[in-house]
Amino acid sequence: MTGTEAVQTIWLGRMAYAGAMDLQRELYARRVNDEIGDVVLFLEHEPVITLGRRADETHVLLDADQLSDVGVEVSETDRGGEATYHGPGQLVGYPILGMRERGLGPVKYVRLLERVIIETLSEFGIAAHLVDGETGVWVEGIPGEKRVEGINPKGKKIAALGVRISSGVSMHGFALNVATDLSMFQNIIPCGMPELPASSIEDQIGNVIGLPQVAKVTAEILGVALGSRIEWTNSIELIN
Repeated sequence: MTGTEAVQTIWLGRMAYAGAMDLQRELYARRVNDEIGDVVLFLEHEPVITLGRRADETHVLLDADQLSDVGVEVSETDRGGEATYHGPGQLVGYPILGMRERGLGPVKYVRLLERVIIETLSEFGIAAHLVDGETGVWVEGIPGEKRVEGINPKGKKIAALGVRISSGVSMHGFALNVATDLSMFQNIIPCGMPELPASSIEDQIGNVIGLPQVAKVTAEILGVALGSRIEWTNSIELIN
């Protein structure tokens, strides 16, 4: 299988981070062994702070008792990036793609995902942009702004990205705030930037939009960006 013709895509609903990681690793191994084609998982997580390869425990601003009080777990992970928060109301996308077949390297792939998110937000009437030298998608700031060390960009971050590519196959992906509890980001130093404000689709347009609807729009835009057909499935067992 080459995985370049169709991308099998599934909406999984809400999952704990550990369970989603186990599923990712299983599909990743199958994709590396060419047993399945390309897959994208869409879901939302139970509340969790994840620490990427460049993060450390000082990026979590709550102690163990405080974390327990707010019902948030902390999980170290092998994605790129630093600390971020995942929780209800946030659309998480995990593309498990063959990079070599698609001619994608790490930087090109991250830029592709950022463009997909920007175009998705545009479909909901939201103007978004990049910050030069940073990973992720921003609103309300200055398009193309370059971050000055120690000074946060003027906008708000609406989507975070962190990927891992090994043996030519991608894991992890992106998290887009749709109707997320934005106060949870105050419990971390997100992306290494203290007091960085966050935003969401709900925050920007004042309306609540269902995550499956946003997932559908994102998937179609991702398919166009990859030059592939999106093929929805309703069961992990049907992925082949």
